[in-house]
Amino acid sequence: MNSDEHGLRFEVETGAIVSCAFEILNTLGHGLVEKPYENSLCVEFGLRGIPCIQQPRFDVVYKNVRVGEYIPDLIAFGFIVVDAKVIDRITDHKLGQMLNYLKITGHPVGLILNFKCGRLEWKRVINHFSEARELRMNPEKM
Repeated sequence: MNSDEHGLRFEVETGAIVSCAFEILNTLGHGLVEKPYENSLCVEFGLRGIPCIQQPRFDVVYKNVRVGEYIPDLIAFGFIVVDAKVIDRITDHKLGQMLNYLKITGHPVGLILNFKCGRLEWKRVINHFSEARELRMNPEKM
């Protein structure tokens, strides 16, 4: 799975988002439905000066034909897909979904935040396809 095992890329930005999630969990508590957490993230991001867009639309394309759309919860800092969840645990299936979301958006990193329990669970996912495309387009970075 393309989880960011080393925690090096986008550490400052994802750390700021996770800090917001901790504040929200400490204030609202755990186990609500997902929408209040998503909305609270927007509020907390605004208070901390973190740019975000709530529920932007992205086309899903199959063989050059638009077949649907993907609507992420949030895009923070202009390049991080943020997914607020209330699930038993973050599984490989959820990590795989996030990787697909990153492919659709072209964004380099995703963050899954799970507010189900009293202890925040979160996972960062890196889009290595985005990195490879960036290197092909800018070979001087190699």
